[in-house]
Amino acid sequence: MFDYEVLRLIWWAVLGVLLIGVAVMDGFDMGTAILLPFVGRSDAERRVLINTVGPVWEGNQVWLILGGGAIFAAWPPLYAVAFSGFYLAMFLLLVALILRPVGFKFRSKLASPRWRTTWDAALFVGGLVPALVFGVAFGNALRGVPFRFDETLRLTYEGTLWQLFNPFGLLCGLLSVAMLTQHGAVWLACKTEGALRDRAQRAAVLCGVAAVVLFAIGGLWAGWLDGYALASAVDPAGPSNPLAKQVVRHAGQLWANYGTYPPAALAPLIGLGGLAGAAWLARGGRHAQWAFVVSALGIAGVIATAGVSAFPFLLPSSLAPSASLVVWDASSSRKTLAIMTGVTVVFLPIVLAYTAWVYRVLRGPLSVERISQDSKTFY
Repeated sequence: MFDYEVLRLIWWAVLGVLLIGVAVMDGFDMGTAILLPFVGRSDAERRVLINTVGPVWEGNQVWLILGGGAIFAAWPPLYAVAFSGFYLAMFLLLVALILRPVGFKFRSKLASPRWRTTWDAALFVGGLVPALVFGVAFGNALRGVPFRFDETLRLTYEGTLWQLFNPFGLLCGLLSVAMLTQHGAVWLACKTEGALRDRAQRAAVLCGVAAVVLFAIGGLWAGWLDGYALASAVDPAGPSNPLAKQVVRHAGQLWANYGTYPPAALAPLIGLGGLAGAAWLARGGRHAQWAFVVSALGIAGVIATAGVSAFPFLLPSSLAPSASLVVWDASSSRKTLAIMTGVTVVFLPIVLAYTAWVYRVLRGPLSVERISQDSKTFY
């Protein structure tokens, strides 16, 4: 049905959709965990916060698995570089993610304040570290990562864990933390009442302002960074060989696509407007549901901004620019992409419909009184 070039573009877009799905669906879980020690002032209030995400966090985390699986199947060289080069960062991420289910399951097993405080700290780390690492990864993907291929396409990565936490990477990490914390705050504004909702609304405003400022600084900073551009023609329907091209670096290249493709400017506008709009809607407390929707749009805009800024690059190489991975030379075969497209067309709507049904069934706020009345059935 589609030629190779179109299938590659489709799966570039699908990858973006899955990354947005991870950030939107798993993002408010992380944001809630980050806010746990700040919005919850007592054990009962923290139990309310935990149980707002308790029924859905496992399903939300499936988006992360889908994203990793899609990279493995559709973009094997990208998977190889990311999961080999970022091995220690991925290990750090995995340890933090493991703390979340353990914290949910064990926190309420004992009534000891020290026991529960310890697991609250674990849940906080399980929200903060993944949010930070995801943002740092995006920042480094824009700057370039120190890897190269030899003539047999054997990968060599020459970076370290600490090099990932460079100033621009840390800025993107802080933006991710602020953005996802705001998303968690507007979720809590939808799912709580009284003082908890008031604190969540204030947190949404503060984090929204921080996210807007960090996004604006990052956008201006990106204009000064060296970006990557193709210096030789690449056959969009040709075989996947990352060494069959020439790449050059230019300062300001991350802004170039907005001049070449003016509609691409919608991405940063949606990102900036969504982050600011969610903060504004969260102020009064009467529009919490709309604040959540607008926050999700803001997250989508921020991630789309990174994608369109770097296009057609998936992961540039700062060590050997011509070994950079682009949409046209880092994909699986045409047959693989075609089969995956058919499977996605059938099953993704089913997943989305089931997810919508689950959230409709679980709609409505939680209260301290409800947790107290039926304490045995809640986390």
